[in-house]
Amino acid sequence: MAITAQDVAKLRQRTGLGMMDCKKALNETNGDFEAAVEILRKKVKGKMDERTDREAAEGLIVAKADGNGGAAIVEVNAETDFVARNDGFIKAVDQIADIALAADEGDVPVNDAITKIIDDLRIEIQENISYHRGRKYAGGAVGFYVHHNSKAGAMVQCEGPAGEDLLIGICQHITAGVPYPVLAVDESGLPAEALEKERQRAIEEAQESGKPAEIAEKMAIGKVRKWVGEHTLLGQEYVKELGSKKTIADILPDGVTVKSFVRFAIGQ
Repeated sequence: MAITAQDVAKLRQRTGLGMMDCKKALNETNGDFEAAVEILRKKVKGKMDERTDREAAEGLIVAKADGNGGAAIVEVNAETDFVARNDGFIKAVDQIADIALAADEGDVPVNDAITKIIDDLRIEIQENISYHRGRKYAGGAVGFYVHHNSKAGAMVQCEGPAGEDLLIGICQHITAGVPYPVLAVDESGLPAEALEKERQRAIEEAQESGKPAEIAEKMAIGKVRKWVGEHTLLGQEYVKELGSKKTIADILPDGVTVKSFVRFAIGQ
């Protein structure tokens, strides 16, 4: 079968590879376009697999809702911010968000569909691109927020009559990470190791103060209580009303509780 310049150009547009590589692949497959794509995919993927040790510290975060009470958030990483702003990359991450939206509730593992999208991106762009993580919430009141630069975002799941503005506001607070990134909804969800470490540090500082044991013990309890408030969602002062001393717990309407949340940030 005669291979035309139009055939080569079409394959080049599909794969992003050089004209000579595309022509060679078409010749090897006697003009079978899809077979040529597969040959180039395997050839370039082998080269790209050798680049997975290169840091992918840029990327995009995308969140979407399904209109039926479900929502998903995903993070896909790339080596450079230039690639993260590429139209093809943005479209691909949006497709991955759709896949996450159709997944079961909870963490969204990489699957064949996501792997194919990532492989196609790596072949076309020739950078180390990776699917980092995803989460799906379904049921209750679910909201999300992604910062305008698409490098940080959050999703929250509440129970009770939580309105959209409240859900977005909570997500904006979580995304901001002020004054500290949120570690848990409340004290019961804090990592035991982190809580114990802070408790021991507070006790040591109190003992070193030279205060009587009874006062030192109260000082330690106060320091731990302050740390818990600074690192739990319900204990933090609401970032949109700083100075008011209103915590997230204070702004929740009667009957509304925070069940779960997740925060994604590129490079974290």
